Amino acid sequence: GFSLMLEGISYMIGAEVPAVVINVMRGGPGLGNIAPEQSDIKLVCRGLGHGNTHAVVLAPTTPQEMLDCTMEAFRIAFEYRNPVIVAADGYLGQMTGVVKLPDHMLRPQLPDWAVFGDAEHRGNLINSIYLAEDELEAHNRMLEEKYARITAREARSRSWQADDAEILLVACNTPARMAKGAVARLRDEGVKAGMFYPLTLWPFPIDDLLTHLPHVRELVVVEAGAGQLEDEVRLALSKAGAPPIPIRGVRRMGGVVPQEDEIFDAVRATSEVTS
Repeated sequence: GFSLMLEGISYMIGAEVPAVVINVMRGGPGLGNIAPEQSDIKLVCRGLGHGNTHAVVLAPTTPQEMLDCTMEAFRIAFEYRNPVIVAADGYLGQMTGVVKLPDHMLRPQLPDWAVFGDAEHRGNLINSIYLAEDELEAHNRMLEEKYARITAREARSRSWQADDAEILLVACNTPARMAKGAVARLRDEGVKAGMFYPLTLWPFPIDDLLTHLPHVRELVVVEAGAGQLEDEVRLALSKAGAPPIPIRGVRRMGGVVPQEDEIFDAVRATSEVTS
């Protein structure tokens, strides 16, 4: 599975080889099961093999986003010569739905740097080995500069009912669909709830989240896991120097996805009706 690919992904990051990896997250640890869980978020964001590694991580929520994110992943991978991971879950991996294809698609071209079986490209050499310490440090600094460009340009999100939200639910993948239903019901009950969808888990779209915080009094992170998404939210807020804000989670594990009713009940129990 994905865990066994990490050495290869680290090599591709070091050698600047573009790749798109679809990770349909399942229940764990160990053999676990094939039910949906978001148990690889920490792995894809913080644990891609040895070295100072990062890959762009896209987190779709619907079949349309699965298509869109996968197509966008190839654009990002080749533009930055860096692997991109599409992190889905077991439900999304088996779901069907109507999707719309773009009117025009790009025809892939052969990059000048690629290794190919012709005389023009035969001299290209791609590897990740730098035996001299100063050369490897320089290579790492170059990668860090690339990560900074990616962070500045590629972080993205979307939101729903968030313009006046006082309770902001943060979720991605299948749990976000459940959370959206809970937000709609909370709005009907007079609770100013909203949704924030991080479409990139790395880089995390912290600037987008910060725009909502002046009127938000609590964040609720909904996930099928033990708090890995919440950890990313907390880390991003801390690094951005954001003012303290209460954060709590609605979590299920082992292949169980938080349901609309339990999300609604968890938020409604501690929320004030404002309209």
